[in-house]
Amino acid sequence: MGKLTVRALRAVLVVVLAGTVFVQALTLWVLVSGSDPEDGSLPLTPLRVITILGMVSAQVALVSVWRLVTMVRRGTVFSHAAFRYVDAVIGAIVAAALLWFAVTALNAPDQRDDPGVTVIMGGIGLAILGVALIVLVLRMLLAQAVARDVEAAQMQAELDEVI
Repeated sequence: MGKLTVRALRAVLVVVLAGTVFVQALTLWVLVSGSDPEDGSLPLTPLRVITILGMVSAQVALVSVWRLVTMVRRGTVFSHAAFRYVDAVIGAIVAAALLWFAVTALNAPDQRDDPGVTVIMGGIGLAILGVALIVLVLRMLLAQAVARDVEAAQMQAELDEVI
């Protein structure tokens, strides 16, 4: 992976992570300061909780991708240590899909006149789960690569003994 690619990816990761942290801090400030424009008796509405949890799932994915990029730069990505970060990305994507389905369920009663919106939102949730499945396939490819790397190291050790 080239240096420019790594720098560009890390810049995107930093901007998105900073943005989510900023929105979380702003939400917390609005709730604590009492300047909530909705002025409801229940400051943490289900949609706000889902939004905060969605940002947390995005942050988990961002940090995991950062760690994987670091492993790529060091040449250690083809190791068993990479699996925990890939698993964290998969978990974060599945969590995001489940949160999206929760938003869809919360929004569905308001869409009785136009149920197509709910169907489209459900389709988006399925697409998010599809991304998790794609990452799962990539994880399987990583597992094969790690196995081949271990096998190659064993063969090299045997060859070194013969020589």
